[in-house]
Amino acid sequence: MSPTAWRIAVVGAGPVGLALALHAARLLPHAQITLFDARPAGRDLQADPRTLALALGSLQFLQRLGVGAAVAAASEPILEVHVSQQAGGPSGAELLLRAADLGVAPLGAVLGYGALVAPLQAAWQAEVAAQPARLSSRFGTPVRSLKPGPEGVEVDAGIAEPYDLAVLAEGGVYAEQARRAVVRDYGQTAWVGTVALQGAVRGRAYERFTAQGPAALLPLPPAADGRARAALVWCVAAADDPVRGLDDAQRLAVLNTVFPAAAGGLVAISPLKSFALGLNAERTLVRGRVVRIGNAAQTLHPVAGQGLNLGLRDAHALVAALRWAPDLDRALARAEWARAPDRWALIAATDFLARSFTWRLPGATAARGLGLAALQALPPLRQALARQMMFGRR
Repeated sequence: MSPTAWRIAVVGAGPVGLALALHAARLLPHAQITLFDARPAGRDLQADPRTLALALGSLQFLQRLGVGAAVAAASEPILEVHVSQQAGGPSGAELLLRAADLGVAPLGAVLGYGALVAPLQAAWQAEVAAQPARLSSRFGTPVRSLKPGPEGVEVDAGIAEPYDLAVLAEGGVYAEQARRAVVRDYGQTAWVGTVALQGAVRGRAYERFTAQGPAALLPLPPAADGRARAALVWCVAAADDPVRGLDDAQRLAVLNTVFPAAAGGLVAISPLKSFALGLNAERTLVRGRVVRIGNAAQTLHPVAGQGLNLGLRDAHALVAALRWAPDLDRALARAEWARAPDRWALIAATDFLARSFTWRLPGATAARGLGLAALQALPPLRQALARQMMFGRR
């Protein structure tokens, strides 16, 4: 392991920032690591309504970080993914990915934001308590700026302090972010919440391609009364939003026509929140001694549900590059190079799919249906797609 006692600042204590800090604390034993976040450490994380989808590779990473059991207890495994199109294309065109066919236990898992962040934060705080001389937390301390310094970067969180490296892991939603080098507004709105279902297949996720955009149901742990639940992501055109003016009963009625009958009947729905959708990405992860990872580097359309997984792979690869490197700048260049194929492949794929819903070209819908049918008919392609969803591009 690298014997260099670098001073590393991690800005952002969401799941990606916490995973990075925890992984670095364990694999870079000489590094001094400080974690910054604007939120207080005692804020109720369970109150956050967001739902997260974790791929199998992310679950394995979290297991290595020591929080696998807590995540498993609070999540619902994804055993199957069913992708289909509402209209157009070959009759019955669909794609079914099954964990059993791939020889894995789950394809991934779904859980609430707080159910992931809380055990990561507890594990990090335990490391800080055990090693206070080199690890520290600055919760409730927003970072105002990052500036190049003589031999690193100055982190201004009220007082400018020098660090060898700053890792920016603060995310935020597309509508509130400063615009980066690669930007595309999809003109779509995502409505998110939870639904209760009757007759659902446990562990099966659904993605449905509609004329307005993709809609997804991601399985959640059952409710206290035993009813099946799912997280809903419903993407529609922003300019002519068909969801905003509907009440809950009307939304349920529409959703029951959107998803296939096999998904089960949607019988209850939570209040929905809306988010503007777009692509907002940096061309490079590394700028001097500042590295951007997760949503700080790329905010994607949720069509593939891979944004968090991409960020966790950013964190893992950065620590791997630093682990054996005596030279920090060479290590950062190596991390940039290592992440490029996976990062740009996913950016390109989600961008293509998101834009395809805005095309009014004759045959565009049929082409999507043919693509689903071809993937289902060709097991090697289907398995390659599943492996990329589980582990990213390797």
